[in-house]
Amino acid sequence: MDYERERQEAVEAGERALQSLYAARDSLQSARNWGVWDIIGGGLISTMVKRGHMNDARDAMAQAEQDLTRFQQELADVGEYLQLETDDFLAFADYFFDGIFVDLVVQSRIKEAQAQVDTVIDRVEGLLDWLKKE
Repeated sequence: MDYERERQEAVEAGERALQSLYAARDSLQSARNWGVWDIIGGGLISTMVKRGHMNDARDAMAQAEQDLTRFQQELADVGEYLQLETDDFLAFADYFFDGIFVDLVVQSRIKEAQAQVDTVIDRVEGLLDWLKKE
């Protein structure tokens, strides 16, 4: 096994995961912003735009799930058994996007999803920093 090659593959996989997570975070922030407008009387258009951003976030979170799985595999190839512990994040993402919710509940769930995404981003960034210093 070529450690340097495996380490570089892990870094690349982690960076792909971060890009997906950043996209999810950005879409959630946009959905949250439009959700505020929706609550104060934005109407049908703001609801549609908010839902569009929620759909974008869902897609980015699905991509992040794939990318995080690949990153975990690459970490194992390096021989470091570092765990991302993303199960709660992924379960929350599934729950977050099920069904139709009233505006205030949606805002709360968007905020919770943002916190989950930020937690995973922090963990991936920390692992990448460690891999790059290795």
